[in-house]
Amino acid sequence: MKAVFKVEMIKNLQDKGLYFWTFILPIIFTVLFISIFTAGTEGADKEYVIISIVPGYTVMFVFFIIISMGFSFIEDRNKGMVARLASTPLSPYAYLMGKWTPYMVIVMIQIIVLLTFGKIVYNIPIDQPVLLSLLAIILTLCITGMGLAISLLIPTGNMGVAITQVVALGGALLGGLWMPLEHMPTLFQKIGKFTPQFWAHKAFKDAMTGTLSHSNFLVAALVLLSIGCVGFIIALVTYPNFLKRAKN
Repeated sequence: MKAVFKVEMIKNLQDKGLYFWTFILPIIFTVLFISIFTAGTEGADKEYVIISIVPGYTVMFVFFIIISMGFSFIEDRNKGMVARLASTPLSPYAYLMGKWTPYMVIVMIQIIVLLTFGKIVYNIPIDQPVLLSLLAIILTLCITGMGLAISLLIPTGNMGVAITQVVALGGALLGGLWMPLEHMPTLFQKIGKFTPQFWAHKAFKDAMTGTLSHSNFLVAALVLLSIGCVGFIIALVTYPNFLKRAKN
């Protein structure tokens, strides 16, 4: 498992494109949209927009790590790595954990960098740092758990890109990351509450402003952890079929 983790981590650190998608593009979008939506506003209105956009785009862009996860698993499958590992004592659980944990590290770093950028540049409040930190860990587990399931189910990398875009952008729209949920049609508001983006974004905003109650934190945490756990279980169950498609 440690060897798989090390190889995967080195491979990602050498991927310059990952730095662009993970850090540069989210910062560009954050700056651009804050500039657009705060033009002509001051005081509380401007602060409200910033407190919504910074965690909103943080939550949206962390989902794109699923693309990298998908291509990594497909590369292992097509180059015979999975088949060779299957002939060793390494268990499917250890293989999946070894592939999973590097992306947890990457997503955690991404969240820290984007929120730190928001703090330094826009002085966003962080009134409940402990709850915010726990939410960052829980969101990381949720997204990478989903990524595991998708990575083992997709037949091609392009399919992974398409599914990730639907999940990331569709969830961002319905989850209230682009505009306040209360401004959307009633049907969209109801559907939005079934997205992980809605629960993560709302909890992040409340923790930043110091209004996140422990009961609301537990609800958001339960929803996000449940999604992540279901993703990992799906990955374990579908691993045999993934192995069958692997080249020797």
